[in-house]
Amino acid sequence: MTGENILEIKDISVDFDGYCALLHVNVNVKRNTIHFFIGPNGAGKTTLLDIICAKTKSTGGVCMYYPKDGREIKLTGMKEYKIVKEGIGRKFQVPSMFVNLSIMENMMLSLKGHKGVLSSIFYRMSKEEEESINNVLETVGLIDKKDENAGSLAHGQKQWLEIGMQLVQKPEIIMLDEPVAGMGKPETFKTGEILKKIKESCTIIVVEHDMDFVKQIADRVTVLHEGKVLMEGDYESVLADKTVQAVYLGRGGEKNA
Repeated sequence: MTGENILEIKDISVDFDGYCALLHVNVNVKRNTIHFFIGPNGAGKTTLLDIICAKTKSTGGVCMYYPKDGREIKLTGMKEYKIVKEGIGRKFQVPSMFVNLSIMENMMLSLKGHKGVLSSIFYRMSKEEEESINNVLETVGLIDKKDENAGSLAHGQKQWLEIGMQLVQKPEIIMLDEPVAGMGKPETFKTGEILKKIKESCTIIVVEHDMDFVKQIADRVTVLHEGKVLMEGDYESVLADKTVQAVYLGRGGEKNA
């Protein structure tokens, strides 16, 4: 099934009272790949993630999702929580966790079907659930810290924990908004290696500005500029494109878009 489209973004437009954040965007995301969206400030990258998970409504076009069970799911018009239940997770730039709970407790909170902090803390996990959590913690490099409070983790480790909290829900797509922002080079590289492991079982969509990180792990790169797709291809072809260099790579300091 690798190589098939898992997500099709078809002619998506977003108009905010006359300002076109996205204009006729068409992108296909392949299953079990790491697909980056890059572009200068205001290009529409985060808005596109918002469209996929229904945080923002499009004014035109449709997003289609094709999970492993063979269904065709129209994401456009769905409620956010239903999209999460269908296997599309999202991690925002700022880590969101319970800093006074242990890593294991945070992971338990993320298990599908668990409601509320107290019920999760006193919940007795099955062997299968515990094994699943331990496997994820092994993947993100936090298995040896599972009994420590989340608040004691370094910045990069908090990002890895939140990625783990998404993974334990067994998503088919995980979307990451600038996952290496604020990390040093060693942490950034390790994050890339973690994501390369994850893509074996999960498609990853990333908004990012760190081009070394993009180069390390990207299977496909879509460049957005002024709400439109400027170019799409592998890292090398995108990097070599003169127009991309002019509108994006020559600029510095952009953060969110």
